This record gives sequence, C-alpha cells and structure tokens, in this order.
Amino acid sequence: MTTPKAAARAAHDSTVFRTIARIGFVVLGIVHAVIGGIAISIATGGGGEADQGGAMEQIRSTPAGVILLWVIGLGLLALAIWQIAEAFLERNPDTKKKWGYRVKYIGTAVAYLAIAFTAVVYALGGQSDSSESSQTFSATLLSTPAGVFLLAAVGVVVVAIGVAFIVRGFTRAFEKHLDLPSGAARKGIVTFGVVGYVAKGIAISVAGVLFVVAAFTHDAEAAGGLDAALHTLAELPLGTFVLWVVGAGLVIYGLFCFARARYARM
Repeated sequence: MTTPKAAARAAHDSTVFRTIARIGFVVLGIVHAVIGGIAISIATGGGGEADQGGAMEQIRSTPAGVILLWVIGLGLLALAIWQIAEAFLERNPDTKKKWGYRVKYIGTAVAYLAIAFTAVVYALGGQSDSSESSQTFSATLLSTPAGVFLLAAVGVVVVAIGVAFIVRGFTRAFEKHLDLPSGAARKGIVTFGVVGYVAKGIAISVAGVLFVVAAFTHDAEAAGGLDAALHTLAELPLGTFVLWVVGAGLVIYGLFCFARARYARM
C-alpha cells in the first residue's frame, strides 16, 4: 500500500511532474502580470477588477484564452501538489521550524488551488467575484457568536501574510530557493523579486485591514478581496500614484515568477 510520504516522494522525483510544476510558475506569473495591468488601468482612470477573477476574465477574452485557462488550472494544481509533497518531505531537525515550514507549504498549496479553481470556473464559462465572496464570508462570521473577534483574527492573519511577503522581499529570503545565474542576470532577478514581493505584500496587507475594519464596524460590506484592497489604495492621499506603483510591482512579480520557473530549486 502506497503511503502519503511515498506518493509525495514519487511526485517529487518525477521529471514530468517537475516540468509541469515549473509551468505552474509561468502561469502564476501571467495571472499576476494581468492583475497588475488591471491595477495600473484603474490608477489611470480605466476599469476592471484587479483580482484573480478579473485576470481570468481578461485571459478568457483573448484568442485561445479558454485553453490557457485550462493550462493555468493544470499548472497551479501541479504546483499545489508539489507544495504538499514538500510538506510531507520536510525534515528540518528543529521540530518547531519543521512544522512552521509545513504550515507554509500547505497554505501556499491552498492559495494555488484557489487560483486554479478560479481558472477552471472561467474555462467552463462561469465567473466569480472575490469582493462578494469576502463579504459573504464576513457576514457569515459576524452572524456567529464571537464573530467580531473571529473576523478580526482572519484580518490579522491576512495582514501577517502580507507583512511576511514584504519582509521576504526586503530580506531577499526568496534567494535561498533559487539557483540563480551570476552577474547582471542575478541582480535583475533579485531586484524583480524584491519589488514584486513588497508590492504583493502591500496589496495583501490592505485586504487584511479591510477584514479588521469590517469586524469592528460590524459591516460585512467593508470587507473585500484583492480588488477592493487595490481600490482602497486608490482612495488614499497620493493613492493614484501608490496604486500605479503597486500595480507595476505586481507586473514585476509576474516577471519574477517567469524567472522562478527556470531557476527554482525543485
């Protein structure tokens, strides 16, 4: 009988599966680049939803868009399985660090699966609204005992994830997961990583703040997904400029994902 660890090892050692997982980084880059482009469009007076759903809608409207959506779903599914395999195979001698890494791997896998699911929904002709989903989720939590504190806790966790992205960018912690070339190429990839991680972290942090605001105002409509977070940035002083910078940063994160597909240690 095959054990979960044996299955994880088989996936981890498969050249074909590893190749598909690298394709996952490419399609992840495409999704982030499209979201960043929509954010820039909003900053310059255009429209669109700057979240996964908006990105999938844009992709679906292109020639061969439905095929690309299926590729996105498959690639991100492979990346999610890869992260789960990493969680099973993690062997850090420090128990606390080992379980910390496992939680991170599983959390990343869940995020990849969520984007993959969105891609499949759009490939099948459907659609999704992250802001509506976030508001429904918030309303459901607020209707439960201690719902205010639960929703606030969700917001704090999301903010913490955003801050982790920012820290990872500034400290260049992502470098240890890459086999980078030397010279100018290395400097360029690292710069893209720093800018991209910080921009993504800012967007995620603002989304988390919206959950906290929704909790303490008892207003589920104050919550929202990535699109709502980016629109909130636009309403701040110098918000148009900030949103443009964050949007450009997300595009750069997408380019970093392309490099990650080539140089990630897998």
